[in-house]
Amino acid sequence: MKMLSNLDISAYFVVGAENTKGRPVAPIIKDVVDAGFTCIQIRSKTASARELIQLLHQAADIIAASERSGSVALLLNDRLDVVLAAREQGIKVDGLHIGQSDIPAEICRKYLGADSIIGLSAETTDLLEYVKTADYSQIDYFGAGPLHATHTKQDCVLDAEGKVITKSLAEIATLAKLSPIPVVVGGGVKLEDIPHLAKTGVAGFFVVSAISEADDPKTEASKLIAAWEKSPSKLS
Repeated sequence: MKMLSNLDISAYFVVGAENTKGRPVAPIIKDVVDAGFTCIQIRSKTASARELIQLLHQAADIIAASERSGSVALLLNDRLDVVLAAREQGIKVDGLHIGQSDIPAEICRKYLGADSIIGLSAETTDLLEYVKTADYSQIDYFGAGPLHATHTKQDCVLDAEGKVITKSLAEIATLAKLSPIPVVVGGGVKLEDIPHLAKTGVAGFFVVSAISEADDPKTEASKLIAAWEKSPSKLS
C-alpha cells in the first residue's frame, strides 16, 4: 500500500459525526476533497472502532475516486489500533494524529512504519519552550492552537480563571520560526483569519465547524482554499 510521496498540510479538515449537525460525514468529506483540501483527519470521541473503520473506508474511497490518493493525506485521531485494523482490511490510511496524553509517538512509529505520517498536538502551556526541547525524531508535523476558543474541542487547556488558553498570531509566528518541522494551526479558525495565519509562516490551517457545520460545506471549503492561496505570503 503506497503512502503519500509528499505531505501537504496547507488545508487540513478535521471531522467526526458529532461535528456535522446530524448530517452524514462522507458527503462533507467529498465536498472538502473536491474543493482542494490536502489533509483529512477523522476525529471522534463517541464512534466505535467499527464505525471509525467504516468512515475511514468511505473517506479513502472518496480520495481514491478523486484520483488524489497520492496527494491527500487520510489520518485518524488517537486510535492506533483502528489504523492498524483498517490497514489490515486494505484501507489506505496514511497515518495518525496524537495528543500529548495519547500513545507515545515512538510506539506509533514502531507499528505504523517509517512511511506513515504522525502528527502531534504541540504542548499548549509554555509552547515556545516546549518546541525548543521537543523530540522531533518520530513526528512529521505539529498541530498548534487554539487560535480562538472553540466548542469542537472540549479538552483545551484552561487558565486559572477557567478561560481557554489561546495562541496569538505573534506566538504562532515564533513557533513557526523555531520549529524544524511543519506547523498547522487551528482552533476556531474562520475565513477572515486565513490571511493573518498565512503571514505567520505556518505550513497550513485546520478547521472543523467552519466547514462541517456550514449550510454549504463545499462553498465554505472553497473560500478557505482561495483565501490561503491568495494570501500575500503565498503569491511570491
